[in-house]
Amino acid sequence: MFPFIYEWAWDMSHMVFMGGLYYALGIIGAGLTFVFLKSLVDTFQGKGPGEGHH
Repeated sequence: MFPFIYEWAWDMSHMVFMGGLYYALGIIGAGLTFVFLKSLVDTFQGKGPGEGHH
């Protein structure tokens, strides 16, 4: 059921499914990358917790 298996057939249902899967994984990856980079920037700018800024 995966593209690396010999019996894989690229019909329309597989293309739609794999396209949706990669779209969702791209959004999740972009969100996690944004949050990770934002936390690094905030940490190096001294905006971390315990600084007294509410």
